[in-house]
Amino acid sequence: MIEARELRKEYGGFVAVEGSSFSVERGEVFGVIGPNGAGKTTTLKMLAGLLEPTAGGAEVAGFDVGETEMRHHLGFLPEESPLYEEMTPKTYLRFFADLYDVDADVATERMNETLDDLDLQHRDRQLGDMSKGMKRKVAIARSLINDPEVLIYDEPASGLDPLTTNYIIEFTEQLAEDGKTVIFSAHNLFHVESICDRVAIMNEGEIVARGDLDRLQSEYGETTYHVYTTVEVPDSVRENGRYHRVVDSMAAVEGTREQAQDAGGEVVDIRTEQSSLEEVFLNVAESGRQRQ
Repeated sequence: MIEARELRKEYGGFVAVEGSSFSVERGEVFGVIGPNGAGKTTTLKMLAGLLEPTAGGAEVAGFDVGETEMRHHLGFLPEESPLYEEMTPKTYLRFFADLYDVDADVATERMNETLDDLDLQHRDRQLGDMSKGMKRKVAIARSLINDPEVLIYDEPASGLDPLTTNYIIEFTEQLAEDGKTVIFSAHNLFHVESICDRVAIMNEGEIVARGDLDRLQSEYGETTYHVYTTVEVPDSVRENGRYHRVVDSMAAVEGTREQAQDAGGEVVDIRTEQSSLEEVFLNVAESGRQRQ
C-alpha cells in the first residue's frame, strides 16, 4: 500500500532526508521513530504529498504521491492540526466530507460511528471551547471521513492525558485490524512498541535500522537470563529465600544449573528479559555515533 523509494529532501544545502526506502503492507502498522530533527515529519509529509521530494519517489495506495487522486485514498494527521474553532465537530466533519464528495448520508453515518468509537460526546459544542484531547479526536475523525485505505499519523497522542492517549492508541490498533494501512510516528516508544508491526529508526535524515521488533531486538538489543537456585552459586545474591544470578547466554544458564547441582541444589526458575524498544533505539544511536 505504501512504497517509498530513495526519498530525499534538501533545503538549500541542508539535507533533511537522505535515501529513505521502505514499504508498508495492507493492515500493517509501521512505526517511524527517531530524535527531533531526524527527518520523520519531512518523510511523512512527502508521503502525504505535502512536500515534493528533491529526489526519489513514493506510491500510496497505487498512486504516485504527486497525483491528486492519491489524496482520496489517504488520511493524514499532522502533529499540529489547527481546527476551525468556530465550527462544531459535526459542521467541521461535514465540511470535509463535502470536500471529498462524500454522500451526505454516508458522511453522517461514518462521522457518528467514528466519534462513537473515539468516545467523543460533545458534538454540538464549538471546537474553540473543547479540550486538546477532544480536538485531537475530531482531527482523527476528519482523517477518516473519506474512508481512506492508508493513514499517516504524526504524533497522534502528543501532549494528551493518559486516558485520551489510550483511546487513541487502541483506536489506531483497531484501524489496522479493520484493514487500514497505518504509518505511525511517536516519541513515546512504549506506544510504538505496543502497536507497530515493524519500525524504521531514523537519525540525521537517514533510516539507520528497520525491521520487526524481534529482528531489531536480535540485532541491537540484549537478552539477559535471570536464574534462581536453591543454593548459592558464584555471582548470585540471596533474594526471598533463594539465590538470583543474572547471565547473558543459555550456556551460562546451563553452567549455573550444573553449579547448583554440584552444590546439592537445583534451578527453580529462569526468566528471560529483553531490551525495550527505547533501549534498542539508544543502542542504534550509540552505534551510529561510534561509526562517525
